[in-house]
Amino acid sequence: MCPQASAHWWRPEFIRKGFDFVSTESLSAPKILDDLIHQAEKAGASDIHLHMADQAALVSFRLDGLMTPVSTVPMEIADRVFGRIKFLAKMKTYQESMPQDGRIEKSEVGSSHDIRVATYPTVTGEKIVLRLFTDAAAKSLRELDFPPDICTQLERFLGQSSGLLLLTGPSGSGKTTTIYACLRHLAGLGGRQIITVEDPVERIIPGVMQTEVSEARGLTFSKAARHLLRQDPQVLVIGEIRDDETAGIVVRAALTGHMVISTIHAGSCRGVLERLMVMCPDHHAVTSVIGLVLNQRLVRRVCPGCGGKGCGVCLNTGFAGRAPVTEWLHVDESLRAQIRDHGIQSLQPGKSLEESARALRERGVTSETECQRVIGI
Repeated sequence: MCPQASAHWWRPEFIRKGFDFVSTESLSAPKILDDLIHQAEKAGASDIHLHMADQAALVSFRLDGLMTPVSTVPMEIADRVFGRIKFLAKMKTYQESMPQDGRIEKSEVGSSHDIRVATYPTVTGEKIVLRLFTDAAAKSLRELDFPPDICTQLERFLGQSSGLLLLTGPSGSGKTTTIYACLRHLAGLGGRQIITVEDPVERIIPGVMQTEVSEARGLTFSKAARHLLRQDPQVLVIGEIRDDETAGIVVRAALTGHMVISTIHAGSCRGVLERLMVMCPDHHAVTSVIGLVLNQRLVRRVCPGCGGKGCGVCLNTGFAGRAPVTEWLHVDESLRAQIRDHGIQSLQPGKSLEESARALRERGVTSETECQRVIGI
């Protein structure tokens, strides 16, 4: 059970089963921060959240997409830990009333990950989120655990010379992982210059020219895309279509013979087309260039060690790892004719999210409650 605020966060009764935390021997800020990062890595967390509340900072890890409370740090120690984080991230250590962004090099904390740091002021005190970036190689398309038909569709699209691939899904649904798998596949094919515009660059892909946007420097997705087209790319990856200008650039690039891969927030494959058509008035152009739409979610896998009952390996959550739930829409010439004649209201994906989730549940990969949480079935 996760503790409430306490002046003795390191006491054994405040440690999750199977989770070795900071010892009482050294409570220096550097030691606590290093231990937090190492334990997060050991647990397979993607993020560490520290939030000032009352007389302590609450500590949570994001495990398999869900926030998992871990412990609390008493205020007098938490202040020093927060200062240590800001110092390493090259932030203003005295600034608590305005958001800040920074990055900690892995060598600074003996980590296997570079760490992105974001602070934010709240009514109970400052909130800091540490995002752990892995150095592991990008997965291949066949390692994503997608159904074979989706892998085939992706490989077929990536073998073309032009067209638009759009991915959708909420934050944390695996879109970036899919894009990196696509980049690895494209780099392996060779013969094409591939340029990305990302926020942020989470993994370096050999053979790919990668750019990180910076709002502070005025380098937005749209501005970067405009200039990068002059670099003669054959493949352009735009991390996200956020505005009408970026949407127009993406569509025009695909129309002029480029392969373009991007993400856009929508609730379904059909919703992707609906939103893009709102952002780009030239509906004929949108219909002409879009080749494949992929809508994805991630559900937690039942822990193989305990069968979902909870154990030290899964930190008593009953889950370990995640599996993709997907639906896709292949836009071919017959579907383009259908859109032109009847609009997009009748469009249906090859297999719905509900069908994909049900197949995972029937195979015992995930649970009914997890499907309900993610998909609503």
